[in-house]
Amino acid sequence: MSDEPLLEEKLIKRSQQKRRMSPLNYKERLFVLTKNSLSYYDGRAEKKFQRGSIELSRIRCVEVVKDEGVLNPCQNKYPFQVVHNTNTLYVFTPSHNSRSAWVQRMKEEIRDNREILTKFHPQFWWEGEWLCCRQEEKQAPGCEEYNPFGDASRKPLPPIPAEDGTYGRHLQPLLPEACDYDEETVVALYDFEGSEPHDLSLVKGGEYVIVERCDVNWYKARNQDGEEGYIPSNYVAEKESGNLAQFAWYSKHVNRNKAEELLRKEDKEGTFIVRESSTRGTYTVSLYSKSMAGNGGGGIKHYRIRETKGSPKQFYLAGKHVFQSIAELITYHQHNAAGLVTRLRYPVGKQDRSAPSTAGFSYEKWEINPSDLTFMKEVGSGQAGVVRLGMWRAQHKVAIKAIKQGAMFEEDFIEEAKVMMKLSHPKLVQLYGVCSQQRPIYIVTEFMEHGCLLDFLRSRRGCMGAASLLSVCLDVCEGMQYLESSSFIHRDLGARNCLVNDALVVKVSDFGMARYILDDQYTSSLGSKFPVKWSPPEVFNFCKYSSKSDIWSYGVLMWEAFTEGRMPFEHSDNHEVVTLVTEGHRLYRPKLATEAIYDIMQMCWQERPEDRPSFSQLCLMISDVLEGDGTLAN
Repeated sequence: MSDEPLLEEKLIKRSQQKRRMSPLNYKERLFVLTKNSLSYYDGRAEKKFQRGSIELSRIRCVEVVKDEGVLNPCQNKYPFQVVHNTNTLYVFTPSHNSRSAWVQRMKEEIRDNREILTKFHPQFWWEGEWLCCRQEEKQAPGCEEYNPFGDASRKPLPPIPAEDGTYGRHLQPLLPEACDYDEETVVALYDFEGSEPHDLSLVKGGEYVIVERCDVNWYKARNQDGEEGYIPSNYVAEKESGNLAQFAWYSKHVNRNKAEELLRKEDKEGTFIVRESSTRGTYTVSLYSKSMAGNGGGGIKHYRIRETKGSPKQFYLAGKHVFQSIAELITYHQHNAAGLVTRLRYPVGKQDRSAPSTAGFSYEKWEINPSDLTFMKEVGSGQAGVVRLGMWRAQHKVAIKAIKQGAMFEEDFIEEAKVMMKLSHPKLVQLYGVCSQQRPIYIVTEFMEHGCLLDFLRSRRGCMGAASLLSVCLDVCEGMQYLESSSFIHRDLGARNCLVNDALVVKVSDFGMARYILDDQYTSSLGSKFPVKWSPPEVFNFCKYSSKSDIWSYGVLMWEAFTEGRMPFEHSDNHEVVTLVTEGHRLYRPKLATEAIYDIMQMCWQERPEDRPSFSQLCLMISDVLEGDGTLAN
């Protein structure tokens, strides 16, 4: 039979996706060769889990690797290579006979393949170059003729060992199992069209194997055809029953108010969303039903998903119906109301939202070619330059900021931009890259359709309730919490430096930019442009910035939101504000703000920085107010 093993042995494979070679690259695997494929598994006795598989029809070359063991830190000293499509798998055997058996048998099985190489690389691809010919392109043509019938030494291969001849079956694993993180199955949450040759395109719902977690924003993955490339990490979720991110009905970054807006907009009986509750680690089902309101409109019920005590943990919405997982619970209630106001009919989740921004257009691509940009209408201007709507490669809508000559410390900013690109969060305006090889410099970012938050608030005066305004504040707080956790200080937070997209999500923009502005009036606490009205005493007195100074500014932003865009201390000049704040005066309570909301603002305006809360604490407090019933009413 085609699936019966021709060879089976514990060998060691090398992952060559990592930039530098170390023992972490070497994994013990149970290799199995059949008539159809070469597969490798976790070799544990109690569980055989497939880590990878290559169809024999796709193999173009099988050959020994000339090494002498000098560059091989693992205990198996006899490597061979399997070239399939454009990839190379390196496998290490414990003896010369073992290697000869694998190479000879695989050559026999692939000899009729259509795309056999004429030349191959007899030595390793090692830290960015082929050791045999010193070429630095991974796909560079081979430098030695390939013999499909003999090994690289041109000597006849020895006969295949008897069936009872095994090699290396009792090797000890090189690394603890916890280190074997580089291959796990994920599910694509969105389509992704790779923009560079080294990218891997994703199809929503498809399954992929993670080969390497390159950084927090980009993974290297393999599809079911064996093709490998880079993918954005926020486009996939681990394929585990307990990981809710893989399901269309789950939305992590949706609070109570936004959930209600989404459900009312849909206006269908049984529309629902599953979201994270204000208490971390717990979840809420928000459900819309027209039968709940007597005036012809619909009502919304929020059900906390509860857990049973003891082990194993079970989940329920209605007491008589418990389930092993939240996914099973949702599936059941999609067919049975069973205590709910109506059954869960229409999920409002990822399928109704555009794909998230990526940290750059591809892995480690921060320099953007100006010829890839199309410039469209002007949409704004700032301290450093004019902002225009544009397109990148006619695919992605972007904002392009042209930096005025002499407006910034350009070289310092360009270096910082490489760091800022790695900052990626749903509530931050994403920096895609810079055009730094010409003047003026261009900064390319995510485009936000509704512009700055300050203008947005002013244009909707009288139209936004307290819950919507507090939801705006929570968006900003979540973005700032991420910056805080990344040890990044904004220095110029205010409604003017937050932007609103077409889904009415508010995102923090221009974080860290104030450091590079050359205008003395903007950067000096004595200057008329300095944001004194958003600054705490330690900043306008000593220019001492920290996450706690950002907290003070955030309190002023909350005040801007609840006054629907009024100017703080609008009847006072900067020098008068310095005196007022130093003497203990604070902004008044806006009419739309409850005492609970104003209390949060005042916490941000504590004179001593150490007495102010963190953004993490603020997020919890604001979420609690949003989740509470009636706490937003004056």
